[in-house]
Amino acid sequence: MKRFRGFIQKEFYHIFRDKRSLFILFGMPIAQILLFGFAITNEINNVDIAILDHSKDATTEEIINKIGASKYFSIQQIIEKEADIETIFKKGKVKAVLTFEKDFSKNLIKEHKATVQIIADATDPNTANTISNFVNAILQKYQNELNKEVTIAYQIVPETRMVYNPELKSVYMFVPGVMTIILMLVSAMMTSISITREKELGTMEILLVSPIKPFQVILGKVFPYIFLSIINAIVIVLLSLFIFDMQVQGSLFLLGLESVLFIVSSLALGILISTISASQQTAMMISLMGLMLPVILLSGFIFPISSMPLPLQIISNIIPAKWFIIILKGIMLKGVGIQFIWKETLILFGMTVFFIGLSIKKYKIRLE
Repeated sequence: MKRFRGFIQKEFYHIFRDKRSLFILFGMPIAQILLFGFAITNEINNVDIAILDHSKDATTEEIINKIGASKYFSIQQIIEKEADIETIFKKGKVKAVLTFEKDFSKNLIKEHKATVQIIADATDPNTANTISNFVNAILQKYQNELNKEVTIAYQIVPETRMVYNPELKSVYMFVPGVMTIILMLVSAMMTSISITREKELGTMEILLVSPIKPFQVILGKVFPYIFLSIINAIVIVLLSLFIFDMQVQGSLFLLGLESVLFIVSSLALGILISTISASQQTAMMISLMGLMLPVILLSGFIFPISSMPLPLQIISNIIPAKWFIIILKGIMLKGVGIQFIWKETLILFGMTVFFIGLSIKKYKIRLE
């Protein structure tokens, strides 16, 4: 019994001495609870919209002020002509454009009916539907306030038009997200486990002291995963084309280049995980809990980032998957070129360089 008690005591000492184990045991569950509690929501907050006001009268100004004053919308831009609508959507920040017809106030008074068109970006069908419902609710409330003071009821008729995904197919939202998750899974997790396995068995050190240079050893380990990830990306695009009838609107060449950039970024992240992991189990836990959950919750794959608390919005900026999903939706659904996604591409490239540099530094320290 005394030996058994001593053994249990020793196991406690091992756990409390290992900071990584403590983080996995206590830090990860807390992080998951906070992420699930705050990020999983169907509501919208501070969604960026644009206004196209053909009438520019007192009534439309009052409606615009009411929409801007709500917590649900942030009026990002006032545009002057309909030709600007497609451009502003392709930039990716604005999720809806409200168009007020010409002579809005006159039509409302004379004909007791006026029209507001809601043009929503349906690359995310759930968000587009929610935006439409919230705008309708604000208009309905304003209409009820007007009708208290008149004998003949006024009627404001909202007309909703969904762009890029008029049928509101959820597959249009899930294909870019699933592609991101699979590429991250194959590239980051499998690379980190593969290299950690060599370290765990003691064969990595033998390889590093062989005539082959260390960077060649690492490159040789990760190259198969580059190849497998590219095949995965091609298979996903083919499935979206032939199974889900989701046509790629933009350049396939640009899509391929951006995919390779994300794959290299994920591989570099996997190598970085392998440098801080002493075992396959630790690498697996960090990859699954530290990468997969943020990719699902904080990348904009399922839940709109603008509806999350500010701290989570800031954290989402350091997740490569967020930028890659924006790029994928832009190319596959909106048909944009590099002129609209160059910022996201530069951010992803910067992250890749950072991960590679940090991985090389860590391996140099280990070799010394």
